[in-house]
Amino acid sequence: MTGARMPSSMNLLELISEYFEPRIQTMNSTPIPRTSLARTVLGVFKLRIGFMIMITALVGMVVSTGPSPGIVKVLVLALTVLLASASAGAFNQYYERDSDRLMARTRGRAFVTGALPHTPAWLVLIALLLIVAVWAAAHWLNPSAAMFVFLGAFFYAVVYTVWLKRRSWLNIVVGGLAGSFAVLAGAAAVDPVLGPLPCLLAAVLFLWTPPHFWSLAIANQAEYEAAGVPMLPVVVGVPRASRIVLLSTMALAITSLLPIFFGAGIIHFVGAATGGGYFVYKAWLLARAPSRKTAMGSFFASLIQLSLLLVATTLDSLL
Repeated sequence: MTGARMPSSMNLLELISEYFEPRIQTMNSTPIPRTSLARTVLGVFKLRIGFMIMITALVGMVVSTGPSPGIVKVLVLALTVLLASASAGAFNQYYERDSDRLMARTRGRAFVTGALPHTPAWLVLIALLLIVAVWAAAHWLNPSAAMFVFLGAFFYAVVYTVWLKRRSWLNIVVGGLAGSFAVLAGAAAVDPVLGPLPCLLAAVLFLWTPPHFWSLAIANQAEYEAAGVPMLPVVVGVPRASRIVLLSTMALAITSLLPIFFGAGIIHFVGAATGGGYFVYKAWLLARAPSRKTAMGSFFASLIQLSLLLVATTLDSLL
């Protein structure tokens, strides 16, 4: 394949390190090893979340009907979604530096501790990452996929982080669309005319985010309240928030079963029923006896539920 090439993640990391290393050394008397600097820089981009979003995009590609995508399209989709997610994650940490220092869970982040300089150069880098991701998706996939790649980053970075997080308890509900757009990007890369299965999977991701994050927010309710962030348990109290988590988890579990009416098979059903049932059980324990322990149990159950669903859905489509 000829033409413009996307920079590799290793080359991009080297460029970032070369730019920021001398600036960091002037802020710290003790030299920072390059490997440690690389780890710190990678942490800013929230790559764990990025890889999960990338996987949901690939699953969206797998369940979409249409011509089989070649390896180039698969790689471009994976990299563009990962880059867009990384840009949004970095912007979130850059924008929330002052509020992050108020919470024990986030006060160790690089911009808070000064491990990385909080300079406007980061905004330039963040914008470039998103531009490269959207351009590559439009060039090698299609405009529809590029639009969904952009919307995923935009909803997390701007709609959630800037507009809603400190204004409304609906912040994470609307922000959850970021994951849904990743699924739709994967489906659109195969066929811009979206079918029912990827749309249902996007709906599942939309319904998954609130009980997943609200469980974590219940476990850290005091920190969010001290930081002035109106997460659901801060606004309505932990007992009521726990009941809402249970109801939203039940809605999620039911929705995850609906693809069987649109062509999904037994493997999807088993994965959805097992993961959904386990998440509902843990959410019921939380609603019955709200505590940090049951909240974290519900939070980890949400990760198990999503993992089982994605694996089962992928196997169901490929076998």
